[in-house]
This record gives sequence, structure tokens and C-alpha cells, in this order.
Amino acid sequence: MVPSTAMRMWAEERKVGSIELLFTLPITITQAVMGKFLAAWLFLGIALALTFPMVITVAYLGDPDVGLIITGYLGSLLMAGGFLAIGCFFSAVSKNQVISFVLSVVACAVLVFAGMPTTLSYFSTFLPGGMVSAIESMSFQKHFESIQRGVLKFGDLSYFVLLIVGWIAASSIVLDERKAK
Repeated sequence: MVPSTAMRMWAEERKVGSIELLFTLPITITQAVMGKFLAAWLFLGIALALTFPMVITVAYLGDPDVGLIITGYLGSLLMAGGFLAIGCFFSAVSKNQVISFVLSVVACAVLVFAGMPTTLSYFSTFLPGGMVSAIESMSFQKHFESIQRGVLKFGDLSYFVLLIVGWIAASSIVLDERKAK
């Protein structure tokens, strides 16, 4: 769902021609990127909040661990933000929405599958252990699993924040270069 939300962020603006109008507004490119990102992230947060009736049902029928539920929602929101930032970048790079979608899905899938045990065992057959650890540390899976278990580590939270900031900054740079042309 996230790449399909992000694919129109900038590719549609360029296709329709409204990006020129956006570039002439008295805001910086970074402000425009942040505005679009935060609006899309809010949309995804609302979509995630629509799953809350299931939590209420489980709480009514049993005694769930509320801390796990809260950290699970936080982790899902952070992962959605990371996927959205990646999608925002590929939408800024591509003129076509479909290409933006495909590139976003591939990039997000690579970051998810990089932490899977089968992927890591495959890489360990021909890469040194340090490189396999580096690949694992770049994975969404590694950082999301600990948050999902209810453990909020600074490293995991900073991973998602830095990932979002990095891809948003890259989007701003790409769009700023396009504005200069």
C-alpha cells in the first residue's frame, strides 16, 4: 500500500505540469517535500488506525499486552514512514508513476529481505561476516522485529528516523536540481 501511496507524490505533479506552479510558491523545496510526506504519512497513520477495532475486540475477549500493541503500532508507523520516504524519492526521480511504484517496491523489498535468515545464510557463503552483519543492520526486518517484541532500542528508532530523513533529503536534492534546470 505504501509504494502505491507514494508513487503519485511527484510523478503526478510533473505529468500534469503543476510542479512548475509548486516551484514558484514562496516555500522551499524541502518544505514542499516535508508537507507532501507528512500528509501521506498522516493518511497511512489513519489507515493503520482503522485496524484498532481488532485491538478492542482482542482486549474485550482476552488480556493482551498493551505495551506490545502500542510498540507494534509505533513500529508499523515508522516502517510505513520509511517506505514512504523511499517512495517519495523514487517519485521525485521518475516521471512515470508506474516506474516510481516498481522502483519503490523493489527498494523496499530489498531492505526487507536483506534481514531474512535465508538471505543472510546465502550471503554468508561468499561474503565475510562483517559484510553480512552490515547487510543485516540495513534491513527493516532486524529493526522492526525488536520494536514488534516491545523493545524500544535507541538504535532501532534512530534507524527509522535517519532512514526517513535521508530519503527525504535525497528527494529534496533531486527536486532542487530539477528546479535549477
